[in-house]
Amino acid sequence: MSTLFTVLHILVAVLLIVLVLLQEGKDPGMKGIAGSTPDAGDSFFSRNTGRTKASMFAKLTATLAILFLITTMVLVFLQA
Repeated sequence: MSTLFTVLHILVAVLLIVLVLLQEGKDPGMKGIAGSTPDAGDSFFSRNTGRTKASMFAKLTATLAILFLITTMVLVFLQA
């Protein structure tokens, strides 16, 4: 049982690392010098905010982080 959760924990950790590295940064870069915001063309109330790649990555990252926390706690309880 411990081996199963260890393998699952390592898999979730690797997926979480890859997913975080795939996300785009919110740094405006050189645009920040001119005073424009990084989301100059985007609106907070736009229609498809839940369907964008960034929001999908954010939801998947949160899900994997929660799964990572759960597998960590299960492994701690199994070792005790």
